[in-house]
Amino acid sequence: MRVFVAGATGYVGSAVVRELLGAGHEVVGLARSDPAAETLMQSGAGVHRGDITDVDSLRAGAAAADGVVYAANQHISETTDPAARAKTELAAVDAIGAELAGTDRPFVVTSGVLGRTPGQLLTEETPIVPTAVTAPRLQVEVSVLALSEHGVRSSSVRLAPTVHGLGDARGFVPALIGVARTTGVSAFVGDGSNRWPSVHRRDAATLYRLALESAPAGTRLHAVAEEGVPFREVARVIGRRLKVPAVSLTPDEASRHFAGFLAPFVSLDNPASSALTRQLTGWKPTHPALVPDIEEGHYFGEFSAEQ
Repeated sequence: MRVFVAGATGYVGSAVVRELLGAGHEVVGLARSDPAAETLMQSGAGVHRGDITDVDSLRAGAAAADGVVYAANQHISETTDPAARAKTELAAVDAIGAELAGTDRPFVVTSGVLGRTPGQLLTEETPIVPTAVTAPRLQVEVSVLALSEHGVRSSSVRLAPTVHGLGDARGFVPALIGVARTTGVSAFVGDGSNRWPSVHRRDAATLYRLALESAPAGTRLHAVAEEGVPFREVARVIGRRLKVPAVSLTPDEASRHFAGFLAPFVSLDNPASSALTRQLTGWKPTHPALVPDIEEGHYFGEFSAEQ
């Protein structure tokens, strides 16, 4: 299959490219710069110049492909404008969808499980209800899944909030490590029993491939290897690696300690299941779980072979 990948040089997208190439697919990645194009060529992928704001380029890339993976989601950060990001991404996926309409070709979009059903187990069949966290980008997923009614084998891969592994530089784990280094403590809120789902990025990449190859139209898939890792366990392993204490904070203390984009998320209880995804696709995560992966050392600048 000839696969067009948007976000092909990103943290998740580059793992998807590697997975697809390893499975024998031909990959053409979207590249907005010469360094990105060089990275793609070195990986063995083809290059399609453009970016997610260039809808004509996206349509051309989709037109020449047997399937499309949209992995160009941005990290949550201090500089993220959720509304602006959502508007750009919606225009991008709508352009791709318009090109694929009526072809029965696969289109896999990136979404997430973060904040969908706080305090309750989220499954693939849980009704979609906007929350303060999910509302800005929810329409992107909804729009792509709706293409199933227009001759597109569309699916959504919902990533766990902690997609961990070698090369993770801007996700939640590096941010938590940065706060612990700055403050001298690795903190959690209350008893730290609130749960965060996790997945290794290479296991996530495998699910993208399975979605592309076989997911039925309109399918929601959960890239969740661990349903919920207690936040205190994440704080404790970071504390051990940095040799700083792991401490409990009150909600008020946490709002000051984790000032910025982390503050709303550190107390969030966000369990999510992937049981239906595994049953439907045969997906079986095989790479290290979150705490062992942090313990391994690469998040702290220590040498590690690719996992």
